[in-house]
Amino acid sequence: MRTLFAAALCLAVTATGCGATVESAEDTRSPAVTLTNCGREVTYDKVPERVVTNDVGITELMFALGLEDHMAGFAMPDDKGDLRRVPWKDGYDKVPWLSKDQLTKENVLDARADLVVAGWNYGFREDGGFTPDALEKLGIPSYVLTESCRNGRTKTSRGIMPPLDALYTDLTNLGRLFGVEKRAEALVDGFEEQIADVRAKAPKGAGRPSVFLYDSGQDTPFTSGRYAAPEQIITEAGGVNVMHDVADSWTTAGWESVVERDPDVIVICDYGDVSAERKKKFLLSYAPLRDVSAIRHRRIVALDYADLVESPRNPSAIARLGAYLRTVAGEG
Repeated sequence: MRTLFAAALCLAVTATGCGATVESAEDTRSPAVTLTNCGREVTYDKVPERVVTNDVGITELMFALGLEDHMAGFAMPDDKGDLRRVPWKDGYDKVPWLSKDQLTKENVLDARADLVVAGWNYGFREDGGFTPDALEKLGIPSYVLTESCRNGRTKTSRGIMPPLDALYTDLTNLGRLFGVEKRAEALVDGFEEQIADVRAKAPKGAGRPSVFLYDSGQDTPFTSGRYAAPEQIITEAGGVNVMHDVADSWTTAGWESVVERDPDVIVICDYGDVSAERKKKFLLSYAPLRDVSAIRHRRIVALDYADLVESPRNPSAIARLGAYLRTVAGEG
């Protein structure tokens, strides 16, 4: 009887004694991973091996996590800045450049993609039918860039959380999906430390310069509301986004709003066919802006496109903009 009880006890306990080999939870766990993406739970059945990404910031999220070997390619216009100096140049050398436009069903299928990582207006779009739902019908799962999540205020408004939180959310989620949680955690910790250092040096209170982000457009400027990356880049650098009250991410505004808010500094988003220098010349010569403080004092600085969309370049952009804003605050 005593022998039977001991045998039963050996079967019941999760220990390595009694001469038995117990299978660990790691050995038996399902490869499926469930993530919260844009407010809904999404389950991925396996670790993707042929990921396709759209645009520079999203592509560099994968590179920063060291996931080049899991990628089948990326789509990106060739007007997004000099890629030779980025920390992840090896990724660009290794992963195929599928399109210098944006992703389509055709190039995703040609790449035999098993995951598409893109965002609304960063690849996903209703016109042309390139949406997560359309890809799901083809048997291809998606991950939506958190900065671009639709927030329900209108059919197109984007942003559901502060931009840096969106960056950390995507790094953490992708780290879980690909089993590189420690790498993701180290990146987030390093970014938080870098930004905290800038924040500690930043101007305070009334000394914080006001900043207008100018992306493009002459009749109507394209800019950043409070849900796009420039909002928090400006804030953490020690400035105040003059369009903070606009409850959207990347959006249009009126020049009259810029004049009324009288920014101390204008940050140009450098990309596209129109160079930063040409954008600067336009701003300096545009008559309605002549009395704006940033124009009168010629306080105009350019940051790269990839600095200003959600990407692992955001912390470095905060540091560089922070250094500039401290000089502006010092003039006051």
